[in-house]
Amino acid sequence: MFGLGWSEMVLVAIVALIVIGPKDLPGMFRTLGQFTGKAKGMAREFSRAMEAAADESGVKDISSSLKAAANPQKFGVDKIREATGLQAGPATRELTEERAKAKAKASEAMAKAATERKAREAAQAEATKKVRDPRLDFFRGIGMFIIYIAHLPGNWWTLWIPARFGFSDATEIFVFCSGMASALAFGKIFDTHGIPMGIARVAHRMWQVYWAHICQFLVIAAGLVAIHESGFLTDCCNLTQDYVGTLNLWHFFNETDVSLPGLLTLTYVPNYFDILPMYIVILALIPVIMAASRLSIWAAFAMSAGMWLAANLDLLSLPAEPWSDRHWFFNPFAWQLVFFTGFGFMRGWIPAPPVNKSLIVLSIVVLIASLPFAYFRIHLNVPEVQAIRDAIKPLWIKTEFGFLRYLHFLALAYLAWIAAGEKGFRLFGHGRLWGGFVRIVQKVGQQSLAVFMASLVIAQIAGILRDMVWGRGEWGPQVLSNLLGFAALIAVAYSVGWFKGQPWRKSPKPHGQPPEAGHPPRKTRKLETTS
Repeated sequence: MFGLGWSEMVLVAIVALIVIGPKDLPGMFRTLGQFTGKAKGMAREFSRAMEAAADESGVKDISSSLKAAANPQKFGVDKIREATGLQAGPATRELTEERAKAKAKASEAMAKAATERKAREAAQAEATKKVRDPRLDFFRGIGMFIIYIAHLPGNWWTLWIPARFGFSDATEIFVFCSGMASALAFGKIFDTHGIPMGIARVAHRMWQVYWAHICQFLVIAAGLVAIHESGFLTDCCNLTQDYVGTLNLWHFFNETDVSLPGLLTLTYVPNYFDILPMYIVILALIPVIMAASRLSIWAAFAMSAGMWLAANLDLLSLPAEPWSDRHWFFNPFAWQLVFFTGFGFMRGWIPAPPVNKSLIVLSIVVLIASLPFAYFRIHLNVPEVQAIRDAIKPLWIKTEFGFLRYLHFLALAYLAWIAAGEKGFRLFGHGRLWGGFVRIVQKVGQQSLAVFMASLVIAQIAGILRDMVWGRGEWGPQVLSNLLGFAALIAVAYSVGWFKGQPWRKSPKPHGQPPEAGHPPRKTRKLETTS
């Protein structure tokens, strides 16, 4: 080989062993083998390319003719057949037909196998795909409507929201559902791409929510102070309400040198604008909880419970304004407990609760027992109940998310989960009217961030228009201002959904063209209830 004998080859091997070393020698041989394989592959590709070029130029046909002429026996037989017009015999034809049938069967089998493989892959992809729970968007949409009612100034409907009949309210719904949605949005990224990429994705969402908060504040604050300073409301309608002072925003304009940096650093957080900052901080805690879950699920829950306990002991809090000792109305280190409850539920860390009569009865008992201490018409008129309510205030306080609020929300969420049914099947199939209502509420829930931002602005506009035209004392204007606000929220949800769909990227549908062959004209589908 290459002029080398066995003695020379042995000598070369010994030298290689000494120079390269026994540790790196297998790697060198592996690399040499890979190089040899690549060289052979390149040779085969070159040979195929030359053959293809020969086919295109006709060289192969000439070569075949020359080979046939060089074979006297075959050349003579072929010429005799051409001269006499004789064709292949029956046996040859049968053999050819059998080969054709075998080839067709093989092609059919291969096509069938490919179709089955694609079907299996599609089924596997569908099975592994995380389907969005319809209950998530529905209940979050309900929470958006309740939040609007709560923020409409002087709204009588606030007497009938869940907060008046129990310790928990729409804020718990929003935070819990946000935890579920975050598990769907960010959990898979942590699983597939690791913690660094998960942190990047969460940071991007925090950036979006941060600027949403800043823009929302500036729009409302600037709009209200512009209306107030113009004197328009007093001149046209004799209105004297101080809408700026109602939201405690005069500090921002009177002490702008302190308030503006505080706004940008989230150290100035008025009560009306405190939900989004809380959400930003909770988002920042997701990587911490996910890192703890790598150790164990119990470590993640222990960390969440530890932060909640520290917040309730006044060990963890954030300043709400530079000129006082007031802290954030929603302490994020306490409220993260309900967020990560929803997060853990959607991640599978918390198993789905069973449909159990004992649990249903227990949940109803919790709701009924909390009613006297939450409903104002009872505790304000019964001194004994009011005394107990004051004594247990640390257990139901909203700022630190007291334990009774957590217990009340779990009971309410369990009953709502039972009422909706598995995968929300009870939400559908109850007629076209109810089905349309469910889909509208779901659409509002799907665009919860945009709807929430708009709800605070719309609530102020609706409240001012109501005061200008009708005043606050009539029942009709109260109903109208709420219903018009609902319609505006729905319009915002559908508009944002339309823009997110990026319709300008889709190819325009042709107009006036006849339908394709074999395809009947499309008929307009009527609205149907999702089943």
